Amino acid sequence: MRERDPRRLLARRREIRARVQIVDAPHAESGPDGSVTSMQVADVTLPASELERMWTPEYLERLARTYWLFLTRVSLGLLRVLYTPTSREVVLIRRPFRLLTFRAPLYDVQRNRGSVIWPIDRGILVAPNGRGRGFLRLSVRRPGTPRGELVTIRVSSEVANFYPAIAAGWLPSSLARVGAFLYRVTQLRVHVIVTNAFLRSLARLELDPSVVGALTPEALEEAAAAARE
Repeated sequence: MRERDPRRLLARRREIRARVQIVDAPHAESGPDGSVTSMQVADVTLPASELERMWTPEYLERLARTYWLFLTRVSLGLLRVLYTPTSREVVLIRRPFRLLTFRAPLYDVQRNRGSVIWPIDRGILVAPNGRGRGFLRLSVRRPGTPRGELVTIRVSSEVANFYPAIAAGWLPSSLARVGAFLYRVTQLRVHVIVTNAFLRSLARLELDPSVVGALTPEALEEAAAAARE
């Protein structure tokens, strides 16, 4: 057996700045109309001082950017996320192969929680009756009164009211169960694996800078000044 280099192990431990535990949750729930809702959840334990530093609107936006970049990295560049002022497009290599398109994100920042929601628009993976319905949401929640040097926050990724094309877009209604089964063993399974891998990657607490930068202190200050005029 090949011996492990202790220097590499030490370097890896230094990289891991938080502890992530995947929380068991229902993988998916199907509605009678063919819609699907799924959620993956993780508890992230990190130093309280680190959380205070990162608990800003800017870091919520950076969490969203890190999620999209993770998809590109884990797919070896096959999946890319293209930004426009009004949309986010997940494409296979390049346009016109738009797998999913979302409208511009909506941010909700509260004292002890924050979330970013991308309303689902359309795409190859979306059934025709699901266009303009459903959303993808990333949420972060912290305890109201953290105590001690460590604190645990809950991070979740939820796809709600999604109508997968593989389940409803190409089979007659009499074979709808077949399509639902194919979705569960292919697209949904891959989504769960990738999302849980993303949640585990948060152990390094490395959040990529946002492309848009709408929630940086400078951008928020400019928006507030414009609102006062």
